[in-house]
Amino acid sequence: MADQRGRVLLADPRGYCAGVDRAVVAVERALEIHGAPVYVRKQIVHNKHVVATLERRGAVFVDETDEVPEGAVVVFSAHGVSPAVHEEARARSLRTIDATCPLVSKVHQEAKRFAKEDYDILLIGHRGHEEVEGTSGEAPEHIQLVDGPDDVANVEVRDPERVVWLSQTTLSVDETLATVDQLRTRFPGLQSPPSDDICYATQNRQQAVKQMAGECDLVIVVGSTNSSNSVRLVEVALEAGARAAHLVDYAAEIDPAWLEGVGTVGVTSGASVPEVLVSEVLDLLAGSGYPDVETVKAAEERLVFALPHELRPRRGETARPVR
Repeated sequence: MADQRGRVLLADPRGYCAGVDRAVVAVERALEIHGAPVYVRKQIVHNKHVVATLERRGAVFVDETDEVPEGAVVVFSAHGVSPAVHEEARARSLRTIDATCPLVSKVHQEAKRFAKEDYDILLIGHRGHEEVEGTSGEAPEHIQLVDGPDDVANVEVRDPERVVWLSQTTLSVDETLATVDQLRTRFPGLQSPPSDDICYATQNRQQAVKQMAGECDLVIVVGSTNSSNSVRLVEVALEAGARAAHLVDYAAEIDPAWLEGVGTVGVTSGASVPEVLVSEVLDLLAGSGYPDVETVKAAEERLVFALPHELRPRRGETARPVR
């Protein structure tokens, strides 16, 4: 054991949210029911380890629906898909399992409702993100993407009094509100959605990081580079006072040089990260002189989502618990 160099502050909540847990269990359950292969459109969640683990069990990840053999089983990822994707699946007689996070589905419903009422919908999100593509597909003639505050100047609307904003669920709360403020300056009549689109898990994980970042010389965020909420956690840590912050998929990616002169290390993980990866980071830190771990708790999370109806146990079967 190395000489003690400092301590670890461990964020709580961290890791899997209810929507991610539901999506991962959905693929596992589909493999149990149907056997391999089960096809998954896009990454079920944005995490390398999760995707690789499911691939070893027989999941086949594809980019587009037309890569799935006709009549096969396909799972739609937690990020949601557009109506056009559902139609493509029907045309190919695919047996679909929709693992869209219910909080993303809520945004889809809001988009459809405001489009029906003929609003211009300003969707705050990152261009090319799967969730944004799925939401935009619900009402493409009414929705325009606003990719951060710098994109506000490009927005054009038909009637400034019939404009509403929605957002990608995994953004930074602060970034989203900054964009909304800019939009409201241009369009004082801008309406807000009936409830906050940024999901509870994203907000809670960011709040835990904010609470500890000011005490941290270094914050390590476990998560993949294509995970929007994980990338945001790095940004939030730096904005909240951490001297340095880095994103890693695995403990082995931690550079020993990052720990030079560091007294307090903060550790958290994105909403699509299994706890085993955090445990490996804590083990590495303990072996590097940071054995003492103190939890920083920001919220209690008890929300659980039911599995997609196609996967719920039939009468007489025993339900598999969601982790």
